[in-house]
Amino acid sequence: MVSMFANHFFNWTNQLKNSGHEVYWIDVFDNGSSVQNIDWVHQTVGWKRRFNFPGRQTLKRSVPFLYKMMENLNERELADIVDKKIREIKPDVVQSFVLFSACAPILEVMRKYPNIKWIYSAWGNDLFYFQNEPDYLKDIKAVLPRINYMFADCHRDYEIAREYGFKGKFLGVFPGGGGYNFDLEEDIIPLRDRKIILIKGYQKLFGECVKVLQALEGIEKELAGFQVIVFGADEVAMDYINKHNLGEKENYSIQNNIGRAELMKLMGKSLIYIGNSISDGTPNTMLEAMIMGAFPIQSNPGGVTEEWITPGVNGLLIQDPQNVKEIRELILEALKDLDLLEKAVQYNFERIKPQLDRDTVTRNVLRKYASIEAELLNP
Repeated sequence: MVSMFANHFFNWTNQLKNSGHEVYWIDVFDNGSSVQNIDWVHQTVGWKRRFNFPGRQTLKRSVPFLYKMMENLNERELADIVDKKIREIKPDVVQSFVLFSACAPILEVMRKYPNIKWIYSAWGNDLFYFQNEPDYLKDIKAVLPRINYMFADCHRDYEIAREYGFKGKFLGVFPGGGGYNFDLEEDIIPLRDRKIILIKGYQKLFGECVKVLQALEGIEKELAGFQVIVFGADEVAMDYINKHNLGEKENYSIQNNIGRAELMKLMGKSLIYIGNSISDGTPNTMLEAMIMGAFPIQSNPGGVTEEWITPGVNGLLIQDPQNVKEIRELILEALKDLDLLEKAVQYNFERIKPQLDRDTVTRNVLRKYASIEAELLNP
């Protein structure tokens, strides 16, 4: 396993626990410490620096240009450590999570070992957004022909991969971190008792939270009696919130330091969940909101969200994430039709939620790994 330090990766990898596979992980950016959550995995951490010299942090603060020069000499390359580990471990397969951090840097190494099968797991913006950047597209086109197997969190990215040279076996669509444990059922309250509109606060490169906040302007009458909660607001979103004094409004609140379990409990009390971005894979927070019975209004970059939501059936789609008028109309449509929301939530409980069950997803994922094993044994 070649991946950055990420909860999605840890959750995915734990599907393989007690499955009979021996798993090794190389932390591509070298967080520097082992991860208790996957303590059954052989972990390669602390590999990046040749020497952790005294005063390193002081030098970084006081003479940054000298520190950078020394770090360039002191740091090992990911490709070198992957090559070393391949020779040591002699793996049956290598699995890389995210193309630009875990595939492109080791492409030349993987070309040295053509008989080792290579699995690529596509996440989020990996292909959809970066295909528009010439330097990234060059890497995409170079990597994909060498990939033997592919997991993705949406069908859209499989089609993009095929366009740019992937000719291997597609293993299917699964949430990036595997399935979900439904252990917060007692925190799901009846839909008509819910008075929260929950908004994902991401702005920066891909997010469009500000457009959602702008869409709420001018519909104060319709929002009467509702609490608007923005979670995970980054500095750009917070700048807008502060400039417009939204945090001082009686029916607005900002919750930035909220853990995943607490967020899901909040979703279980929310009438509407809104996520808006110009690029994404299948949004994990949207899936979590659907699991907890919130009605989703979600952007649809490249058609990814319509793989999960049929407008007017189990949610609503934002087709233009930068169109404030469209977003406002969707919010009003949802607020005016509680019958629609009840039917949608019931649909999601009956049709979508079972697909996301942790045990169900794990069984299906393990079947995919078993199919690779069978092909290795019977080439």
